[in-house]
Amino acid sequence: MRKVVIITGASRGLGREIARTFGQAGWGIAVNYLNSKHDAESVAEDVTASGGDAVVIRADVGDPAQADRLINSAMTHFRRLDVLVNNAGVSRQGLFVRLDENMLDETLRTNLKGPFNTIRAASEVMARQGFGHIINVSSIVGVKGRAGHSAYAASKAALVGLTKASAIELAPHGIQVNCVLPGYMLTEMGTAAAEKTKENALADNLLKKYSIPAEVASFIYNLTYMSSASGQVFNLDSRMI
Repeated sequence: MRKVVIITGASRGLGREIARTFGQAGWGIAVNYLNSKHDAESVAEDVTASGGDAVVIRADVGDPAQADRLINSAMTHFRRLDVLVNNAGVSRQGLFVRLDENMLDETLRTNLKGPFNTIRAASEVMARQGFGHIINVSSIVGVKGRAGHSAYAASKAALVGLTKASAIELAPHGIQVNCVLPGYMLTEMGTAAAEKTKENALADNLLKKYSIPAEVASFIYNLTYMSSASGQVFNLDSRMI
C-alpha cells in the first residue's frame, strides 16, 4: 500500500520540490494550493508521471473548516495518512513601527494558524491509526530575527513553539512532530526579496551558499523514515544558531 503525504503550499517553490521527491518514491500525494491551480495541477502531473499518485486539493489552511476539508478529502482519496508537511507560508516585509495590522494578520493566519489547523485535523486521523509524522517548515528568521521581518519572524518563532508543544502532546499516540529550517533558497519568495536580504543571508553563511530546494526536500523525505526523532528543530544551512 502506498504511503501518503499531504503537502500544504505544494504548487510552487519548496513545496513543489517536496511533492516531486515523494512522488519519485511512489507515494500518494495530496497537493494543496490556494491560488495557483494550474501550477498545482502541473505538480500532480509530474508526480503521476514519476510513478506516484496525486490529488489536487484547494484549501485555505488558515480557515479551520477548510483545513478539516483538506485532511478529509485526502483521506477519502487515499484512505490513510502517513505524513503532513506544513509548507505553506507568506512573507510580508516592513519595519515593525510601520507594519500594517492586516499584513500581520495575514502572515499569522497562514504561517501559524494554518499549521495549527492542519495539525489538529491530521492528528485525529493519525491517532486513530497509531502512527504519523508531521513536519513544519519554519525559518531561521524565527530563531534569530531580522529587521523588517517582524511579522514573519514572529510567525515562524511561534511555529517552532507549536512544534515542540504538539510533539509532547502527540507522542503518546505514536505521532512525531518535527521542524525544519530550510535556509535561504532562491525560490519565488527568496528571489523576490530585497538584494540586501540576499546579501546578508550569504554573509552570515559559513559556506557562502544558498540552500538548494531539492536537497531540503530530500532531507524532509528521509526524516519521515526516522522513527526516534520528535520535537526537534533541524537547521539545514550554514548560518549558525
